[in-house]
Amino acid sequence: MQGKLSVERMCQLAGVSRAGFYRHLVEVEPDEEEMELRDAIQRIHLEHRRNYGYRRIAIELRDRGMLVNRKRVARLMCEDNLIAVRQRKYVVTTDSEHDFQVYLNLAARMEVTAVNQLWVADITYIRLLREFVFLAVILDAYSRLVVGRCLARSLHSEFAVTALKQAIETRRPQPGLVHHSDRGVQYASREYTGVLEAHGIIPSMSRPGNPWDNASCESFLKTLKREEVYCREYKDYEDLSRHLEAFIDDYYNRQRLHSALGYRTPTAFEVAAAAAGETSALTAAPRMSFFQP
Repeated sequence: MQGKLSVERMCQLAGVSRAGFYRHLVEVEPDEEEMELRDAIQRIHLEHRRNYGYRRIAIELRDRGMLVNRKRVARLMCEDNLIAVRQRKYVVTTDSEHDFQVYLNLAARMEVTAVNQLWVADITYIRLLREFVFLAVILDAYSRLVVGRCLARSLHSEFAVTALKQAIETRRPQPGLVHHSDRGVQYASREYTGVLEAHGIIPSMSRPGNPWDNASCESFLKTLKREEVYCREYKDYEDLSRHLEAFIDDYYNRQRLHSALGYRTPTAFEVAAAAAGETSALTAAPRMSFFQP
């Protein structure tokens, strides 16, 4: 009985048979194949720090020899509440309305053949519970290695200069290195360009509306956000600083495989190139094209 209605009466009102009602009450155990599939989906989801959606997971499953269509993967992920981390709202960190000199875009014309030929720099924001903080990074375009960084609470030019000085101290590049960035005031300031000039580094800046000139740095920042920042809730500024250091120095530079490097880490890529005698900061020179816009 359910209240004042019998099962028979409820089935009549619902237009279903009593046999169908009782079959519905019997718990159906998932078969072994589905359990293996769910386990594989969950493992892939965790391996990629909750960044893969159903399309990429379906491709990964096929690569592992499990034939399954995307719709089924999407259904199982929905049932297991496996949701990919979404990108956050974009916040502008570039202030190009200034009176400082803007430099020619050299990066678009370069074919990099060794380390310390082209560095790319950018700035991003990170939201904490009570404030926004900013991260300046510099990458070697050849190996994608992060060579300089600085975290700060405001967008002043000094924090970008700190990242640059760290990169110079770490790498000690020869004169002629090209430094590429956007046209933001932090990179166009006299303090920043003065450091570049003092070390024989040639400034290069993106064209308006062309962020892909700085694609490798943009790609790193996207990876940083998806695989570290969006996966945690930091207690405070110091907690964020510690996690960024661990992610960049220990994980990204030394452990994370990079598809553009033949699935090697940036550190391993540089070591292998040096061992093969393919790159030398003292002798190698980039190739240039003067026919690109």
